[in-house]
Amino acid sequence: MITPLHGPRHRAAPALAGLALAPALLAGPAAAPADARPHPPAPPTATSALSTEQLAPGVTHTALELGDADVRLPWTVQLTLPSPGPAAAPSPVVPAGLAEDAAARLRGAGLEARAEAVVSPRLADAGGYLGHRVRVGSFGTQEAAEQALAQVRATGATAGTWYTGWDGPRPGEERGDAPLRVHVLTVDPRTFRGEVDAVFGPDLERTETTSELARGAVAAVNGGFFVFGDEHGAPGDPAGAGAYDGRVLSETVGRRPALVVDGRTGRARVERLTWEGRAESRGRSIALDGIGRVPGLVRNCGGTGDTPTDAPRHDATCTDDAEIVAFTPEFGTTTPAGDGVEVVLDRRGRVTDVRSPRGTALSRGQVSLQATGAAAEELRGFAATAGHVRLVNRYRDERGCVLPVTPHTQVVNGGPQLVRDGEAAVTAARDGMVRADDPGFFHGWVHQRNPRTFAGVDGQGRLVLVTADGRQTGSVGLSIAEAADLALRLGLRDAVNLDGGGSTTAVVRGQVVNSPSGGRERAVGDALVVRAG
Repeated sequence: MITPLHGPRHRAAPALAGLALAPALLAGPAAAPADARPHPPAPPTATSALSTEQLAPGVTHTALELGDADVRLPWTVQLTLPSPGPAAAPSPVVPAGLAEDAAARLRGAGLEARAEAVVSPRLADAGGYLGHRVRVGSFGTQEAAEQALAQVRATGATAGTWYTGWDGPRPGEERGDAPLRVHVLTVDPRTFRGEVDAVFGPDLERTETTSELARGAVAAVNGGFFVFGDEHGAPGDPAGAGAYDGRVLSETVGRRPALVVDGRTGRARVERLTWEGRAESRGRSIALDGIGRVPGLVRNCGGTGDTPTDAPRHDATCTDDAEIVAFTPEFGTTTPAGDGVEVVLDRRGRVTDVRSPRGTALSRGQVSLQATGAAAEELRGFAATAGHVRLVNRYRDERGCVLPVTPHTQVVNGGPQLVRDGEAAVTAARDGMVRADDPGFFHGWVHQRNPRTFAGVDGQGRLVLVTADGRQTGSVGLSIAEAADLALRLGLRDAVNLDGGGSTTAVVRGQVVNSPSGGRERAVGDALVVRAG
């Protein structure tokens, strides 16, 4: 989960150590079509060792070191400034006039301050000029930058130290030799004999680390976005589509892309799904707003009738005071408690309890419907005359067709789209990573380099799972544009970004092989797990 950088980071996490890399060759990526749209600057070519290991039939793990591991770029001091407008958070990126005024004040205090324009490479629907940032000095070490930081703070400014290797690329700029550590897991359906599962913890509300979720597996990476913090819902709950062994347990965020996997074969595809939910009985039907989440709190938005928007809005929580949400025992030990009405159904769909307020424990086979606000009376009236209740809970694809779901279907949410049909096609605005009232969010989440996890399918039909370490001097991470470019260089025909930041984790044979940016593994909502045999 990536936290936008509204304030500069003060410490770099420890670099990866102890991973032995032997010389090997990575299979060459498929060439981009001659008529492909221009894509952002490329990450560096591999200048250090590579290692490729076959973990099981059809499953390989490749470790890449890109760039020059010995390169060190300057540190600086970066200001966080109040943004105009009531909704915008303080940000390192502000309009030029505000930045120039702040830089002038620092220069008046005898500091070497500068205001720099920040221009992001053009994506499919976003990019360009983001604003100006204010920085002081250029230093060979973080310790030297911290000495200057004390002087900057003495003026009353809000600031922190910043490693310039974490800056995002400018249009047309070559990335150079900034180091990057990447892990690539490849599953070839033609020879794979095992299972690829989307896995969550004891229930949707309880998170576990990727290595805990991967117990007994040959490899795994962290999965999709999830609720982080009680104020946004039930922590651990998927913040977007989620289907596990054919059980649809979370609705989509608008039409954001998701990774759909047939767990028996490892065959996968990237699909823009929508969710459809309703309860039917005796010729009557009521629409559902969601499944398996706290009513009224819609993480990443993208629902219907929500405030402030029905469009996807990443890392935001929309609200709706009148909702009907379905629950299964996979949600947690109890359903959410609160005002409203809850109707409990047995395994045959018969009403066994109508309770108010909400909140109960569900046994195996039971389902409940919760309603809040004005929807409570609608649900109560529906239950009063209901016989056998049938629940519709399914996804539809971009063509409007119902997504076929078997006991082996796995769906993990993501966004933005990175690659489509072999071309860079980053849809940051469509997928909710652009905020017109807060350019600092795009700057921190999309433009700057962060740890990333992404997934896709290459030209040979193989499932490819990729992690890139970031927020370290020994591995600077990827901007979203650079993630799309790396996906192309690995030969992916379709690719989607998954959860990243402190969540980015790669596990091989029970061991974490990457370097999580927080210095240790983060507990996550779900993971993609590869089992052999």
